[in-house]
Amino acid sequence: MELEKRLSKIVQEAAGTWGVVVKELAVPQGICFEHQPDELFIAESVIKVPIMAAVYAACEQGKARIEDQLPLRKEDLVGGSGFLYALSPGLKLSIRDLVTLMIIQSDNTATNMLIDFVGKELIDQTMRELGMERSYYSRKVMIYPQDVTANNMITAGDVARMLEHIVSGSGFSRTARTEMIAIMNKQQVLNGLPSQLPSASNQDGLPGWELACKSGWDTGRQHDVGILFVEGRQFAIAALSQDVTPEAALHTLGLLGRAVYDYAVA
Repeated sequence: MELEKRLSKIVQEAAGTWGVVVKELAVPQGICFEHQPDELFIAESVIKVPIMAAVYAACEQGKARIEDQLPLRKEDLVGGSGFLYALSPGLKLSIRDLVTLMIIQSDNTATNMLIDFVGKELIDQTMRELGMERSYYSRKVMIYPQDVTANNMITAGDVARMLEHIVSGSGFSRTARTEMIAIMNKQQVLNGLPSQLPSASNQDGLPGWELACKSGWDTGRQHDVGILFVEGRQFAIAALSQDVTPEAALHTLGLLGRAVYDYAVA
């Protein structure tokens, strides 16, 4: 198909090493493009999506309510992305607000608070239930010296399956799935997959597309994953990279997002 050819060309011309999966959801014979779907990559902040799912699983199991509040403790404060590290211990935030900060600002302090809330066992279980067969969670973020040396690892194929479960899979209520997608839709880091999408609105003055996404990056690595909603269609996109400069990787991510959009509206 034309989209497969275009995606293949983008990946072949891209610098670095890539794992890419694009799948149209809710369509039995929908497009499915795969490039190194089983290659393991250091997860960076993409691991925060299955952590979000584990939080919602915990709430649905009755361990807490999403509106319950958790206190910010001095030992929770870590640097990097987000701003909670700059606030005063004792502040209380709802679990929903912590999830929102973890996803839309990639807040590391919020992430570690939520990891403590759900625990590694539930994160592992949730990842398995989301179809993440090769990926695994090992440790909290921005903890130095590291208490666990193994990295959190993901594959593009696992991430695509996870996104599909969040949209339509069993295991979560419709309310939980809707809330998770709504939080990802508020993403503030938009320099990857959404960066080359059109800004034009539809006839009602609303955006003609939505991309519920989450990025992650560190030296030599740049990932972006998400669900593109356009023209009544849904596409899971997982794009992971390593051994590449930020500028080159972000350009490739933008090309991938635009290619899927163009295919959907053609």
